[in-house]
Amino acid sequence: MLAELLALFTTAFMVGLSGALMPGPLLTLTIEESARRGAVAGPLLVLGHGLMELLMLFLLLFGLGGFLAHPAVSRIIAFLGGGVLLWMGAGMLRSARSGRLQLELQEDGNGPPLPPRPVFQTVAAGGIISLANPYWLLWWATIGAAFVAQAARLGAAGIAFFFGGHIISDLGWYSLIACGVAAGRRLLGRQTYHHLIMICGLFLMVLGILFIGAGYRGPVGL
Repeated sequence: MLAELLALFTTAFMVGLSGALMPGPLLTLTIEESARRGAVAGPLLVLGHGLMELLMLFLLLFGLGGFLAHPAVSRIIAFLGGGVLLWMGAGMLRSARSGRLQLELQEDGNGPPLPPRPVFQTVAAGGIISLANPYWLLWWATIGAAFVAQAARLGAAGIAFFFGGHIISDLGWYSLIACGVAAGRRLLGRQTYHHLIMICGLFLMVLGILFIGAGYRGPVGL
């Protein structure tokens, strides 16, 4: 039993890590938020992301996987998700171009980062960016559903080991990214910082367009 649980944990960790390593909306948001807030942005965003994953886990246990995999549903998800990504990307661009963004450092450059927005907004952003990504929903409707079915055979412990391995991979990777960005914040000039945020915003908008295009072509494109 323990061997099966450890195998499930390891597999969930490796599969989760392979997904986290792929560039996507959450990675972009982590870079953008870490440049403002510092290394703590990674865990905060993963908290919001993880809450959505926990919700999805419970929904799959009640049979939602088949509904999400329906062609019409996946197409609607692609359109709605693409629209949210366009909105978030446009917001980043407006903030960067208007000069409202500030490097969150003390005047001497050595102080702790000053949070640019309430913590709950950062946590919520991690959840929203996940829901806006149709690939995330499709992953849970297919690969995730298969994992949940396998984990459920081992009872509550199986579910816990699966989810633990999966979310730890996300937490480790995005925390590492946030630490790297935070360490480089003091090397960023104001113009470089604004350009970084603009690049992140453009990337989200491109993803949004691609998601909408995939929805227009049909679920196969997802």
